[in-house]
Amino acid sequence: MDDDALWVKRDDCTGLAGGGNKARKLEYLCAEAVTQGCDTLVTGGGRQSNHVRMTAAAANRLGLACTIVLAGDRPDHPTGNVVLDLVLGPDIVWAGALDYYGTEAAIEEAASRLRAEGRRAYAVPVGGASVTGALGYVAAADELTAQVDDVDLVVVADGSGGTHAGLVAGLGDHAKVLGVDVGTRPDLDDQVPAKAAEVAARAGRRTPTGDVVIDHDRFGSGYGDPTDDCREALDLAGRLEGLLLDPVYSGKALAGLVAARRDGRIGRDTRVVFLHTGGLPALFAARYATWV
Repeated sequence: MDDDALWVKRDDCTGLAGGGNKARKLEYLCAEAVTQGCDTLVTGGGRQSNHVRMTAAAANRLGLACTIVLAGDRPDHPTGNVVLDLVLGPDIVWAGALDYYGTEAAIEEAASRLRAEGRRAYAVPVGGASVTGALGYVAAADELTAQVDDVDLVVVADGSGGTHAGLVAGLGDHAKVLGVDVGTRPDLDDQVPAKAAEVAARAGRRTPTGDVVIDHDRFGSGYGDPTDDCREALDLAGRLEGLLLDPVYSGKALAGLVAARRDGRIGRDTRVVFLHTGGLPALFAARYATWV
């Protein structure tokens, strides 16, 4: 790949509570919550969720209450994002082992409980992956095309799929986005194109062309699993560019980019943007203490 054919879009530097791509989604989600007169944000994710950290921070900035549902058991010694969650101070519901849709159900259950108590709760899905949240990445696609001429491909981690869907809706073509599955959601191949079409319609854009492109070979045995190619990607970014990635999302996304370049799916002259979605606190989680 030519030196001038690869850029990094630094959404890890968005500023809110350590940065990350969720700030763009929360801009739209929180605006909708405030417009609806809500007083509490309710969301959830895995124990080391970046999304719940940033949702709690956004609630604090806006003077809203926040309840987060974490799919796991309370740790004896908080590490990584859990430490930051405790600093930010949302109400935390430790929900035990849950899969993606179990977590979604637990978010709705928590929101319903709060409403029954007289609160005006606004439920935010895992990763902020609603049509409203994904509008943030329609705007990001416009921003990106104004910054870099003739972008051929954007490479991004696929957790809940909302970022991928918003980018496709903004760029108008599935072939322009390579999503790298990190093992969060089991039905990305169906959900990303469906959501992209919904988001495009909401944003007044044409329905995206082409077929969804997702690499499902990077997440190992499951979400958050340490993998050799992720570690290689972390080392490459850190030692060649001084760029720090995380082991759950951005490291696996870069591993997908590297694999696609090596096997020829990304050509030498392809103008590529790697979307750095943040997530650095996960590097300090106990799970990765011996891996790194």
